[in-house]
Amino acid sequence: MKYLIAGLGNPETKYTHTRHNIGFIVLDTLANQFNISFQTDAHAWKSSYTLNGKTVFFIKPTTYMNLSGRAIRYWITHEKISFENLLVIADDLSLPFGKIRIKPKGSSGGHNGLKSIEETIQTQNYPRLRFGIGDDYKKGEQAPYVLSNFTNEEKVLLENKIDISCKMIHSFITLGIEKTMSFFNQ
Repeated sequence: MKYLIAGLGNPETKYTHTRHNIGFIVLDTLANQFNISFQTDAHAWKSSYTLNGKTVFFIKPTTYMNLSGRAIRYWITHEKISFENLLVIADDLSLPFGKIRIKPKGSSGGHNGLKSIEETIQTQNYPRLRFGIGDDYKKGEQAPYVLSNFTNEEKVLLENKIDISCKMIHSFITLGIEKTMSFFNQ
């Protein structure tokens, strides 16, 4: 059985520590835990790992957030991965900072990366891990907010929240979406 875990973000170095790149940040942490590294491949930085007999592909699209669907479509097609074995990690403005939710499907909620995926794979029926980044910005300042770095106060809590996200991903792969939701979505 194969899985694709896709962390969303923007590939330029200036975005490395921004709220919008939490998907990349979570996958980098997970890769460190598994002692694996990313290599440039088609539309993404890619790595793979075998966990309990399951092949897991990790990708960080190099297509920029608004075109993330290209990388997702390529890798699920290339590796013949079903939508239920796809997990997309994305930032979420509608959740308070540090609140993490895993869902089996849903709308893009205005997130451009998720919109691109929905348009490209023609479905909203794929699991996603939504990492709350809060909405502490003035009207009309959404773009600068998501592209800003975490505050010092947020950084204190960030490591623990990323660790929880990694545990959720591990649970998703080993136990499935339903058990993961019941363990972690409280």
